[in-house]
Amino acid sequence: MKEQKIIRRIWLFFCMGVLIVPLYLFSVQVDFCNLYGGMPSTALLENPQSALSSELYSADGVLLGKYFRDNRSPIDYEMLSPNIIQALIASEDCRFREHAGIDLRGLARAFFLSVLLRRNRGGGSTLTQQLAKNLFAIRKEVNYEGKCASIPSLRMLVHKTKEWILAVQLERTYTKEEILTMYLNTVTFGNNTYGIKVAVRTFFNKTAAELHVEEAALLVGLLRASTRYNPILHPDKAKYIRNVVLAQMVKHNFIKQAEYDLLCEMPIELHYQEENYEQGIAPYFRAVVRDFLLKWTVENGYDLYADGLRIYTTLDSRIQSHAETAVKEHMAQLQHKFDDHWKGANPWIYENGTEMEDYVETAIQKSDFYKQLVQKHRGDLGAVHAALHTAVPTTLFTWEGPIQVNLTPWEAFKHHRKMLQSGCMAMDPHTGHIKAWVGGINYKHFQYDHVKQGKRQAGSTFKPIVYTVALDNGYLPGDVVVDEPVTFSLPNGETWTGKNAWNYFSGKKLTLRYAMANSYNSITSYLVKALGPELIVNYAHNMGIKGALEAVPSIGLGCSDVSIYEMVSAYATFLNKGVWTEPFFITRIEDKYGNVLQTFIPQNREVMHEDTAALMTYMLQGSLDEGALRGVSPELRKDNEIAGKSGTTSNHSDGWFIGLSQNLCIGVWVGGEDRCIHFRDFANGSGSQTARPIWEKFMLKLYEDRALGYKKAPLVDRSSVSDKVKQIIQIADQEKRQADANSAVNSENYTHKQNKINKEMLDVNKIF
Repeated sequence: MKEQKIIRRIWLFFCMGVLIVPLYLFSVQVDFCNLYGGMPSTALLENPQSALSSELYSADGVLLGKYFRDNRSPIDYEMLSPNIIQALIASEDCRFREHAGIDLRGLARAFFLSVLLRRNRGGGSTLTQQLAKNLFAIRKEVNYEGKCASIPSLRMLVHKTKEWILAVQLERTYTKEEILTMYLNTVTFGNNTYGIKVAVRTFFNKTAAELHVEEAALLVGLLRASTRYNPILHPDKAKYIRNVVLAQMVKHNFIKQAEYDLLCEMPIELHYQEENYEQGIAPYFRAVVRDFLLKWTVENGYDLYADGLRIYTTLDSRIQSHAETAVKEHMAQLQHKFDDHWKGANPWIYENGTEMEDYVETAIQKSDFYKQLVQKHRGDLGAVHAALHTAVPTTLFTWEGPIQVNLTPWEAFKHHRKMLQSGCMAMDPHTGHIKAWVGGINYKHFQYDHVKQGKRQAGSTFKPIVYTVALDNGYLPGDVVVDEPVTFSLPNGETWTGKNAWNYFSGKKLTLRYAMANSYNSITSYLVKALGPELIVNYAHNMGIKGALEAVPSIGLGCSDVSIYEMVSAYATFLNKGVWTEPFFITRIEDKYGNVLQTFIPQNREVMHEDTAALMTYMLQGSLDEGALRGVSPELRKDNEIAGKSGTTSNHSDGWFIGLSQNLCIGVWVGGEDRCIHFRDFANGSGSQTARPIWEKFMLKLYEDRALGYKKAPLVDRSSVSDKVKQIIQIADQEKRQADANSAVNSENYTHKQNKINKEMLDVNKIF
């Protein structure tokens, strides 16, 4: 009788369990009376969402960079090395291929060892359960908590129950391979790396398909505790956990004991490169594109940092690399020259050559760093002053590499202000495609962009716009004008007279081509007076100069502030038969599935007659044929047609060069962070000395790189040039040859005069 009662109670408990457990699971799944909170929907299971980095690609298919909150990029199963799959299964879920989402043996082991015996041997979660947990974590914006969440013990039980239910649903919905792929795409490996694709690239600089066994074991080990086993911070601990995973691979027959014995002795070899906005190719370009994309995504309802957009740009990574190298090579040399030039003295000076003693104090107060200090110390200027003059560990930029020193922010600011800056942009004149963009010398230390954001006086590089107006209004390259003073009457009753840089008027008759090539301010002033400053301003705006321009007599001498971006677009018009094309840098934007969201086409308009454009190209060749730029590398000139114009502003504060080749227009600027920082003299600070060498180096690298397809060739397609233009050029060339012949007859007198002019140009520092 007693035995029957026991049997009946057992059956009762069994039946109650059979009824209660399913009812409990069902009530959790449907969130009965909001006791448990909701769960991710079936639709979400079929298409699990996670924050994906948006990726930026070059025109030649290279990943330039990413925009992210959590650095995550998805990968397909076929792109995974078997080593990572085997290491993961061996370490985290050895019966993964056998269970249906829940491993009962693992749960029993975890219950008895970890709960009853209090031996921490893991929680018994399968990879599928861990994936389910990750899906809950990813959906941070959804609240899955119910009324039971207020009771800690019940809250944990409900969470586990939801993971079990979700794990079973995942197993029913996906194949084992898809579950493994989703898991590896959602986990974090530390160092702001989310997903296996990013982790492999960050730690080993390779693809997931190329992972070796020991590398895969290291990454799987990081999943247990990414900070504790971080190979950068704790290499010994990282090696230990790697070997633990390798031992598990031996235990489950994925590798042999002999292979383990060899691998466990190997040191950890990393090719670590953390992905951030400061490193990698084209950082200034990526920052400019980011600003554009932030505006675009707001207007079109996307999240740049989470929606996994794919942005395809016009930039060519190979051309960009050559541009960055050319800037680096020349600016490193120029900086040493600049430092020697000042011999330890401070380079911020007034026009009379004396030092601006209050420069650092004034300039530092305009910096973001200073404003942050004021905010931090709540306006206490005494505390701000103390912070500025307290030594702290600091990283200084040098061309020999960054150096770590203990230095006050005040001295660090002075050090960086002594650095010359540069900007360079290359554009296809026919399509408007920006091919290279170097906004400065080092993005980590100097984030101000000198291509589009920075605007400085253009100096003589503005003169071709004046000559364009002249040619478009009846003047010819061979027309002669006397090199003599040209005086303007100003509205205030005063007068203004443009002076040549060498403060000398020869009284000679000069052709327009020769005058532009040799930057005669007197001839430019003559044209400004004849044509009117207002007309020149209108042409400049039509040619892409979008900033404010003053219609004043000195407009032709480059007194207004412009950007490299604007000047390159203006000069490119000459090579594009008089049609201005807006520079642009994005061709299309796709969503994460590859659907095209928008394609981009640049604006264009005809701004000058086609003949004018051809003649201006011929005029610009004069700078290299008979002007101040005859010293361009013979290697660059041989069997080639190139053109360009240099520019130098007052006190040699800004050096410019805009160069043209058949399919490329390149603009370069060099100068100090502020206009008061510059060389003392024209001989060192002119655009032909500071900016032109970057263009030369850049062009030579492009020609040497046969894969790019840039070849030495005529600037203009001769067959498309009108007979009228051909005749004008022929006459101008004949006149030039005659002038050269006359000069040869009077060579001694000519040489004496030329030497006198050269001497006066070298002594220009006395003038300024």
